[in-house]
Amino acid sequence: MELWVFGYGSLLWNPGFVPVQAVTARLDGYHRSFCMLSIHHRGSEAEPGLVLALDEAVGASCTGVAFQVATDDQDRVLADLRERELISSAYVERHVPLHLTDGRWIEALAYVIEPTHVQYCRFDLETQAQMIARAQGGRGPNDEYLYNTAAHLAQMDINDPDMEWLVARVRDLTATA
Repeated sequence: MELWVFGYGSLLWNPGFVPVQAVTARLDGYHRSFCMLSIHHRGSEAEPGLVLALDEAVGASCTGVAFQVATDDQDRVLADLRERELISSAYVERHVPLHLTDGRWIEALAYVIEPTHVQYCRFDLETQAQMIARAQGGRGPNDEYLYNTAAHLAQMDINDPDMEWLVARVRDLTATA
């Protein structure tokens, strides 16, 4: 059985494995959002950062990448992804239908936010920028996460005005820090 993984944030630029194929894909019913407090990888409990999550919303869609995992690597990749993504119970593992740009429909593994979890949040863009500019975690500074994700979305010609605004604002904040 094929294992596909949907990347929409850090998995775009750091999937943690070499995929058999990577295809641009759309997931309907969710949008990419800085709606998860990061207290491990890109922030701390004292100074939480923000990371992207798939937030369910009627009429929304999220464009990202579907990564096909090699059959021989499936167990290892799944274990690695679970260790990385399920560090807290803020994300839940879901199998979701993806529409690939080549016309195929596949089912893929995706990590979506649990909206009842304490790490779920909704902040205005200025608050997001302030948090991202300050936070540091086990995998590095939160602004690095923002910049890498925004750069990969731009390379894929995915327009995200909020992401672009955040990049500009965080650059301003960190330049004066």
